[in-house]
Amino acid sequence: MSRTDAALIARSARGDRSAFGELVQRYQDRLYNTVYRLLDNAEDAQDVVQDAFLNAYQSLAGFKGDAQFFTWLYRIAVNQAISLKRKRRLVLSADAHNSGRVVIEPLDESEQARPGRAMERADDERTIQDALNRLSPDHRTVLVMKELEGQKYETIAEILQVPIGTVRSRLHRARLELRDLLPDEPD
Repeated sequence: MSRTDAALIARSARGDRSAFGELVQRYQDRLYNTVYRLLDNAEDAQDVVQDAFLNAYQSLAGFKGDAQFFTWLYRIAVNQAISLKRKRRLVLSADAHNSGRVVIEPLDESEQARPGRAMERADDERTIQDALNRLSPDHRTVLVMKELEGQKYETIAEILQVPIGTVRSRLHRARLELRDLLPDEPD
């Protein structure tokens, strides 16, 4: 029987680092996947997730328990990812303006089990990720949370601290924008 989040949080608040370690193990993969989709950079995603857990640990005394721990942690990580994305966008714009060129790192293609299919899948994923990268941070966030992470509207609204109607509106606009950005599939 697994321990509940509430019990682990209570133990963590009393200084039990192993209890917080269990929370990290329980949620780090889900959190990383979301943040990676938002940032499209493995190292940045790892840094944001690590910072989110550190921030959560340092703020445990302020966690009132009116939301689920994961929702609270998710909000911390998503806000940090959005903030980093905005900062990077400003730096990229300044660098591109000053030098006239943009440097793009090569895609890590480590999946080699079935080379032909792996390349097709990588191309498809890159196409989708490139389209996601072109969405505004608000649209991208709700799209990733709903479509890729399967979050409920209520959870997304709680995490982003916006009304459900705003979530629905952003999601609708994001889907329309993404549809326009993705190439049409051949028949």
